[in-house]
Amino acid sequence: MQRIGIIGGGAWGTALAAAARRAGRDVLLWARESAVVEAINARHANPMFLPGVDLDPAIRATGDLAEAAARELLLLVVPAQHLRETAAKLAPHAAPDTPVAICAKGIEQGTGALMSEALADALPGRPPAVLSGPTFAAEVARGLPTALTLASADPVLGERIVGALHDPYFRLYRSDDPVGAQIGGALKNVIAIACGISDGRRLGDNARAALLTRGASETTRFALALGAKPETMMGLAGIGDLALTCMGAQSRNRSLGFELGEGRALADILEERNSVAEGMWTAASVLERAARLGVEMPIAEAVDAIVNAGADIDETIRALLSRPAAAEAPWARG
Repeated sequence: MQRIGIIGGGAWGTALAAAARRAGRDVLLWARESAVVEAINARHANPMFLPGVDLDPAIRATGDLAEAAARELLLLVVPAQHLRETAAKLAPHAAPDTPVAICAKGIEQGTGALMSEALADALPGRPPAVLSGPTFAAEVARGLPTALTLASADPVLGERIVGALHDPYFRLYRSDDPVGAQIGGALKNVIAIACGISDGRRLGDNARAALLTRGASETTRFALALGAKPETMMGLAGIGDLALTCMGAQSRNRSLGFELGEGRALADILEERNSVAEGMWTAASVLERAARLGVEMPIAEAVDAIVNAGADIDETIRALLSRPAAAEAPWARG
């Protein structure tokens, strides 16, 4: 796996290109935006999505999906709601034995599908590998120490991908639970919006800690219902990613919630951004699937009501706080 194709030219795709290059790989990044392709090739930077970060001049970019697909390993780093469409466009170009690692975090709207399920439909015949964990793109791009989970049910594939990308400052830990890794990465965005709203409303550190902890319980309930392993939710792709996204100043999802909590209109917040806060879409998508599974997710319901149905924030908080008392267990009812 010497030749790596990065499918997606946003902040995270660019950061992964930088990490793969530091691991000694030949990196080609595909971006939809011609301005991103030009900036990476001519100026060795991606000011549109990752300003202030200099890239290795050996990283090349292309707008030709077929060219990027002709690689030994593909990292699929497009936004979650565009993964199925992008994978379908890759299908005519990617060789049947080309491994694909999912690097998007979310649950598909309308279907409730995990990213591995959407990939299996659009680009069949490949065992899913999932790269997930506590990461801010700018820190990865700058080479600051980072640890992630590389999850695959195929141990040989997992070893090969780890061998291609691992270095002392970009540490990959193997897992055989791609379902759990995906759920941890998707649901932490929803809980981070809730924590941001709480902080924006000045509800205090205690409230944030409660949301983070009960959010971890809620995430684990959903994960176990889909066959994930509880230990995955206690690892980098679970509690690690949750803690970073709920408390980190760079978190897009937490900052979205914070601005909502301060009273700003959602439309105004989104108009100022060129990056995606996946938790908005995941909140609705996870509830659709949770309903089919009979899993109760009160924090996700509250976030969905606020960001997707325009519910009053204070009334929604009061309803959440008025839920009946319950016994505490790692994945007890809310």
